[in-house]
Parts: sequence; C-alpha cells; structure tokens
Amino acid sequence: MANSTPGIMRQKPITPWMYLLPALIIMTVFIVYPGINTVYLSLRNPENTDWAGARCIEGQPCWGIFENYRYAFTSTVMQTAFRNNLIWIIIMVSGTVALGLLIAVLADKVKYESVAKSIIFLPMAISFVGAGVIWKFVYNYGSGQVQIGLLNAVVTALGGQPVSWLTEPRVNTIALIVVGIWMWTGFCMTNLAAALKGVSDEILEAARVDGANEWQVFWKITIPQIMPTIVVVVTTMVINVLKIFDIVYVMTGGNYGTEVIANRMYVEMYKNYDPGRASAIAVLLIIIIIPFMIMNIRRFQKQEEMR
Repeated sequence: MANSTPGIMRQKPITPWMYLLPALIIMTVFIVYPGINTVYLSLRNPENTDWAGARCIEGQPCWGIFENYRYAFTSTVMQTAFRNNLIWIIIMVSGTVALGLLIAVLADKVKYESVAKSIIFLPMAISFVGAGVIWKFVYNYGSGQVQIGLLNAVVTALGGQPVSWLTEPRVNTIALIVVGIWMWTGFCMTNLAAALKGVSDEILEAARVDGANEWQVFWKITIPQIMPTIVVVVTTMVINVLKIFDIVYVMTGGNYGTEVIANRMYVEMYKNYDPGRASAIAVLLIIIIIPFMIMNIRRFQKQEEMR
C-alpha cells in the first residue's frame, strides 16, 4: 500500500523555511547583526583600534576590556540617568495607568463615551518632538513681568512668582514626566477600557445582589478580572519609559539634572563621538528591558492558552 494518498503532494521539509527566509534575512541584517556589532563596539576604545582596556588610566579603577561598562555603571552622569529613569518609572507608569483606569471607568458611564475617549487619546496622535515643543512653550520662563508661558502666566495672575520649570532641578524632571503622562494616558485608557468591556455584567450584578457596594464590586470583581491587561499595560509602559528620549532631548537636552539613559547614549554617540561608551549604554539598556519583554510574552501566551 502506498504511504501517501493519491493526488496529494507531500510537502518537503525545506518548504516552510523558504517562506521564512525573507523574514530571517531581514531580522539578521537589521536586528541580529546590529546587536552583535553593538556588543563588539562596546568593548572597543573610541578610535576602534584597540580594546577598551587601552583607555584605562593608571592609578584609577579599571575593568579592562569592560572599561566602557565601568563608565556606564559608575559615572556620575549615568548615576543621574539611572535615578531619573527610576523616577520616570515610578511616577509616569503609576500616573498613566491610574489615570487611564479612572478615565476608562468614568467614560463608560457617560453618554458621549466615544467623544470623551477620543479627546483623551488625541495627544497620542502628536509626535514626541511636537509634544516637547508645545510643552516647552507652556513651561516658558521670562525674567520680566510679562510671561508668555501659559503656566507662568497663570501663576503670576494668581499672585505667585514665575518659576523656571525646565532649569530648576527640584521640579524639572517632574515637569517632563507630566508631558509623558499627558501623552500616554490615552494609550492606557484605551487598553483598559477594552478590558472593562470584557467583564461580564452578570457577575457584577450578582455581586450587587449579594450586597456588595460599587467600591467593593470594583476592587473585588472588576480589578481581578482585568488584572492580566493591567500587567501588560504596566510592563509596556515600563519599556516605553526606559527608552524615553524625545521629550528630554527636545525640552532640556538632558541638562539641569534631567539626564536619562537613552539621551546619554545619544550624547555619547553623536556629541562626544564615543561609540564605545554609547554602545555599552545601549547594551545595558537592552539588558534592563529584556525581563519586561519576557513578562509581556509570557502574559500573551497565557492569554492565548485561556482562549
């Protein structure tokens, strides 16, 4: 008896790989090779003629071939960048997720839900550079009596003194984070609103019939139901914040104590012309982001298994 059904051609083992070949070539050229080359450059000195250990200074700490990583971990400017990125993560992630959830819940109860959500989502249509320029005018500080910056105009109209929002170290990082929250709240709201729509009305009504008030229904029923989406939104926002660059570059250039990791990588590469240090910072940034990417992938896999 023949092993194959008449009229049906058996697929050769190489056929699936032929379909994948274009994607594999693109990934190799634009992802795999640049990644390997970045690691290689991170181990070289600025002139790319010797290993990074050649830039060590006698009598000072040296990590040999990993000297560029010593700078990335221990330099004062990078410590400032790490601190600021942590502040961005704590405030921006919690702010965008909390506001997004609040707006999603409230918008679900109003008549013009789609209009309200569209207005909140509108900043996402603006580029980061455009948002930075807009808010730079909002935060504008003038030394005279007349303030053209919207925020300082309001402050002076209420009898206060104008503040240099972007150069004052006590407030400038928070001022930049406000811009990020303004832009990304719509993203969080959209995802969380979709999750809220998936919560069964029967379960909510059953809880109310059993005597639960709205606050208890929200925390005991709604939140656990949408927790997978909240985790995905939080991890996505953490990745976005770790890569934050445009807002800082446009509004302060990383000056006045507002430096972040991605902006420092740009400065080292294109202003200081030091590809070794820039590559070390890039590798470090990738290593920090990878765990959050893995969390997202595993969460998506669990959601697919539940379906």
